[in-house]
Parts: sequence; C-alpha cells; structure tokens
Amino acid sequence: MGSHRRLAPSGLDRGAGAAVSILSVAATALAAVPAAAVPYDDTRAEVDRLYEQAEKATEAYNKADERADALRAEAGAARDRVARQQQRVNSMRESLGSLAGAQYRSGGLDPSLALLFSDDPEEYLDRASRLERLTAHQAGALRELQEALRELAHDREEAAGKLRDLEKSRKAVRSHKKTVERKLSAARRLLNSLPASERAAYDRASRSGRDGMPWPGAATAATGRGAAAVAAARAALGRPYVWGANGPSGFDCSGLMQWSYAQAGVALPRTSQAQRYAGRQVPLSEARPGDLVIYRGDASHVGMYMGDGQVIHAPYPGAPVRYDPVGMMPVSSVTRV
Repeated sequence: MGSHRRLAPSGLDRGAGAAVSILSVAATALAAVPAAAVPYDDTRAEVDRLYEQAEKATEAYNKADERADALRAEAGAARDRVARQQQRVNSMRESLGSLAGAQYRSGGLDPSLALLFSDDPEEYLDRASRLERLTAHQAGALRELQEALRELAHDREEAAGKLRDLEKSRKAVRSHKKTVERKLSAARRLLNSLPASERAAYDRASRSGRDGMPWPGAATAATGRGAAAVAAARAALGRPYVWGANGPSGFDCSGLMQWSYAQAGVALPRTSQAQRYAGRQVPLSEARPGDLVIYRGDASHVGMYMGDGQVIHAPYPGAPVRYDPVGMMPVSSVTRV
C-alpha cells in the first residue's frame, strides 16, 4: 500500500495521535458519494485508504492505552506513598502526645518558683535537667512532624494529579477507539459492496509484492531468540486479526510480534513504532528470519521476516495471520532484535 499502489491493505496497528484528525478526510469523502455509485476500482482504493488511516488511529489508541496503564501504576504507587506518609504522621503525633504528657507530669511551673517551693532542691534540679532534654527532643519531633506534613501534602497533590492524568488518558482511549471502529465499519461496508470476484481481486492485490525488491536469501535466524520467535509466529498462522490484541487467540500486527518474541523470552514494546527501535537496524538485503520488517515511513505496520522473501503478519480485519511477500508495501526499515 502507499504511493506505489492503492490496492494493498495492511494490518491495523498502533499509529501516531495526529492521525486522528486526518481520518475525517476519508469519512467526508465517503459520506459525499454513495458506495453503490462508486466504480469498483475507486471503491477498492477507498477501502485501502480507510484501512491505512485506521492503522494510524489504532496506533493512537494503543499509545493512549499504554499511557493509561502506566498512569494507573503511577497513581497506585502515589496512593501507597500517601498511606505510608499518613501512617508516619500519625505515629509522630502519638509520640508528641506522649512527650506532652510527660512534660505535664514533670510540672509546668516557672523553674525559679518550682525551685523555691521544692522540698528537695537537688531532686528538682535533676528533674529540670530531664525536662530540658525532653523539651529539646519535643522541639525536634515537632520539626520532623512539620516536614512530614509538607511531604504528605505534596504526595497527596501528586496522587491527585496522576488520577487527573489517568482520566484524561482514558478519555483519549475511548475517543481513539471510536475513531478506529468508525473507519473499520466504513471499510467493511465498502468491501462487502463489491462483487465476490472484486473482493477476491482485492485480496490478491493485498498479497502481491513489489517488483525490483532486493530479496534476502538467508534462511536461518541470526539468533536463538529469533529462531524461537519464528517458531511462535508460525504457530499463530490462521489466527484472526483483532485490533488492539496481542494474543494468543487474536492479534494485530505489532501484537503478533510482541507475543512471538515473548515466547522467546524477549519483551518487545507494544507498538510498531516503538518496535522499530527495539534492536539493531539492518539492510533489507541482509534480513534473516526473526527480523522485524517495518512498513511505511510512519512505521504503522510490522511483520516478521521468515526467509525466501516472505513475512508472517496480521494483515487487517477479516484476514488471518498469514504469509505474504516482504514487498507487499513500502519497507521503511528492518530491525534485528
């Protein structure tokens, strides 16, 4: 898909947030022309565009979802800090209460009067010395309590801020999800409006390669973890495309890569854009099985190189995890994990 041809759809994966605004262009064009009145070639091209744009919205959805997960953990940690700090403040207050009681029991008279009325001046002086030490300790404890109260107020504000950010992120997730669902529904309606022969032609076009590509020839993985990831990806063949999913029963494109490498003991980032930088970049001509093939300049799609010029990937809704030519759409980079 892309500028070389408008017929190859791609797997939906996680895209840049800015793409959400771009998606309205296709929706406007779609609303202006009834699907039945659009020539077959134009309908197929519109399906292609909608899938590509939905990938970008999916990228935005998954980034927001990932951010929500991180904020949820941060908010939980902030609440734990507040609870610990509150416990510390309570303990300090109890300690100060004990000190105040001891001071009261020691007598609160002016030292000179207490000495005057004391039956045993020597005993009084000893008590006064202890009281002075007690008061100095109490003053230090008060300072510690004041600092603890300041820290508690700061921790409470931080926790409140994390919760506000979390709610914003949840709203973004809901918004991006609705955008993806609209685009996918529009694409499926258009695709279903085509005769069976045209739908079959669309599927064939999505699986075609680009001429003149420097096909890699190596058939073995560069690393043991790459070989394990290849085996996992093969085991996922035929499982359905499910946007936002990372297995094991369904996948989007980056979810398939993340799951496959997880079976090899490697933790990949969740989005195709982040997976682009999850390892060392190599030329396509040197690709080995297990390498991640990143598509388009915005890295909105990813597949795993399997050798013999083929990748395994999760293409798009309605198309299961499958083999396709590595050149099915413009390759932007290859990453060796």
